Amino acid sequence: MSKPIRTASQDAHKAEPKVAFAALRHKDFRVYFVATMLAMMADSIEHVISYWLLYEKFHSPVLAGFAVLSHWTPFLLFAVYFGALADRFDCRKVIQVAQIMYMSVSAAWAVLFYTDTIEVWHACVLLMIHGMAGVLWGPGSQLLIHDIVGREHLQSAVRLNSTSRQLGILFGPAVGGGLMLLLSPALGLVVNTLIYLPLTIWLLTVPYTGHSREDAAPARRALSWRDAFNVVREVSGNRPIITMVVLAGCVSFFVGSAFQATMPEFAHDLGTEKADFAYSALLAANAAGAVLGGFLLEGRGWLPPRVSTAMISAILWCIAIAGFALSTHYYLSLVLLFTAGVLNLTFSSMGQTIVQLLAPPPLRGRLLGLFSMASMGLKAFCGVTVGVAGGLIGVHWSLALSAMVLLAITTVLFAFLIPGKQSGEFS
Repeated sequence: MSKPIRTASQDAHKAEPKVAFAALRHKDFRVYFVATMLAMMADSIEHVISYWLLYEKFHSPVLAGFAVLSHWTPFLLFAVYFGALADRFDCRKVIQVAQIMYMSVSAAWAVLFYTDTIEVWHACVLLMIHGMAGVLWGPGSQLLIHDIVGREHLQSAVRLNSTSRQLGILFGPAVGGGLMLLLSPALGLVVNTLIYLPLTIWLLTVPYTGHSREDAAPARRALSWRDAFNVVREVSGNRPIITMVVLAGCVSFFVGSAFQATMPEFAHDLGTEKADFAYSALLAANAAGAVLGGFLLEGRGWLPPRVSTAMISAILWCIAIAGFALSTHYYLSLVLLFTAGVLNLTFSSMGQTIVQLLAPPPLRGRLLGLFSMASMGLKAFCGVTVGVAGGLIGVHWSLALSAMVLLAITTVLFAFLIPGKQSGEFS
């Protein structure tokens, strides 16, 4: 295990000087950047339309809660297993299967809403399929961009890929609302199905499999549900990887995206009494910060992948989130959410880059699945740490205390990292 890890570190230190938007120098990555943005926007549009219609049809808080659980729980249960699939098979095919699942769900929503035959069990099944598609897409996508740009431009590719996803999330609500207004919800979902096609078709035309740069065939080891434990055991001696996975998991568990779900209450307490522009700006501020932060960091060629930089960014993020939770001023809250978006993109994309660079090629998909399980799957529990606790002590204090606990844990992780700095590997 030590030889591949050492090689990864040496290659990273020998990488060429940072240039602005390095990954965009690759024509195929430029196409993938746009196609991914469209696919992520389609994912967001589907949420906007389907959640609205489900609320109108059933008025069920339980179904809304199930929608959140069905989105994040598959990452917890299947991310490593699907990472193993990406290790073993052609990643183009894996991503295409995920895209077909997305398209099928959008088309099914369209038919059920148009015919007004939707029932609760239909919604539950479609929500679960949608969640599974998101897990399947993740590791294969990361292996594919690694194949497209190579190791030297990987951080740029990961950061820009995260930015393209945030762009999709940012544009999705506006486009989804426009489709419902100009067409109808059912026709809007039909159009949404077509937005997934560019990525699906483009993958038929490119030579990348997710494995070709390593000059090795995809791993053929047997797939196992114990892969998460096996992968942790195999990389247990690599402190940067373990630190980044634990950090991602703690961020998701204690804070995650719970502050977005509780935004109506924050908006009300900040003086926004209805769903107007001021409320929408609060919802969009985090994604806008991630998008502009990604472009700024790429444009300036700042912040090479280092664990210490990721940890400091995470510490500052905790402070920004705690500040937002306790803020009583609207514009200060807006600035803090925007800043949190920049910092979140910084440490999350950097953590994923470090894991990907240090991962031995035969384990890369599994390790990315493990990172995805921690960074996405544990968000299923942030509703407890922020939401349920908020019912007892108020969402302001529950979010602030969750951020403070996370700050303490992150500081301890930073101290845990220090003894390993003498190795010089992404320290």
